[in-house]
Amino acid sequence: MKAVNDQGKEVTEFGNKYWLMLDEKEAQQVYGGKEARTEEMKWRQWADDWLVHLISPNVYRTPTEALASFDYIVREGKFGAVEGAVAKYMGAAAMYLISKRLKSRHHLQDNVREDLYEAANKWVAAVGKDRPFMGGQRPNLADLAVYGVLRVMEGLDAFDDLMQHTHIQPWYLRVERAITEASPAH
Repeated sequence: MKAVNDQGKEVTEFGNKYWLMLDEKEAQQVYGGKEARTEEMKWRQWADDWLVHLISPNVYRTPTEALASFDYIVREGKFGAVEGAVAKYMGAAAMYLISKRLKSRHHLQDNVREDLYEAANKWVAAVGKDRPFMGGQRPNLADLAVYGVLRVMEGLDAFDDLMQHTHIQPWYLRVERAITEASPAH
């Protein structure tokens, strides 16, 4: 469906984006109840609509962090020496400037880390103390969505700060372990 967003820009919305097409029996097996299914959809949308927008302003927060991010990209990518240097310095400069625009667009605090910390602690509070994952005893699609957004920061200062200044690390490590144990190579 075509719609106009808050900024007056035309966007395409997908009505069933977060709804798994399951019959009643499958839905009962996967979710156990309507509340769990609704909760999963809500948090998947939150990961897409809020959490993902905190990444760029945090990993490109300062020129030093932007360079470190692009150093990682160049190191992991297949760049020649000249292409790598151009990508690192031009990319870091561009993303540093873009991150400032994103900070403004998404109405983030001056210290964007605070928004990241608040989001992580909000997620941890929603998971709660009585279950290891949003999905209960196993990660659900909301767990995987949040994990996937945060995973892109691994190896960067923003990730280290997130693990140090929030309560998300135990949950993050549980999801990582669950993924490893579920992988065919394991």
